[in-house]
Amino acid sequence: MPQHRRIDADGHPTVAELEDSIRTNQPSSIGLLAVERKAVRDVIGYCGLIDGGRGAGGEPELAFELLRRVWGQGYATEASLAVLDWARSSGYERLWATVWEWNTASRRVLAKVGFTETERKEVDAVYGTTLFTTRRL
Repeated sequence: MPQHRRIDADGHPTVAELEDSIRTNQPSSIGLLAVERKAVRDVIGYCGLIDGGRGAGGEPELAFELLRRVWGQGYATEASLAVLDWARSSGYERLWATVWEWNTASRRVLAKVGFTETERKEVDAVYGTTLFTTRRL
């Protein structure tokens, strides 16, 4: 599990905090969805739209993250295409996505589903350069 997804040193978020967050979360047109394999019925990650704060109003960010054991099997591409179809039918005109420069697999997925690089920015001494990409729908 990536370091930024782990419970912090103080034990947060707790199960109770997560339950409360789920219970009080207001449904919206954006959010992350579980990616589940039909044949096996196991959850292998997430994909969806988030308000990353970078795009203009009404331009959410495509986000996805899958378990390492299923990398390279096309699931990220398939899930991303499904989210793009939904975004298009919901009236979104443009989406954006960020990816670390060294993450060639995710960069490949974004290219396959039509995103193009628009900017590079050194934002993190540990993770390196972030690439900003966009796609018209």
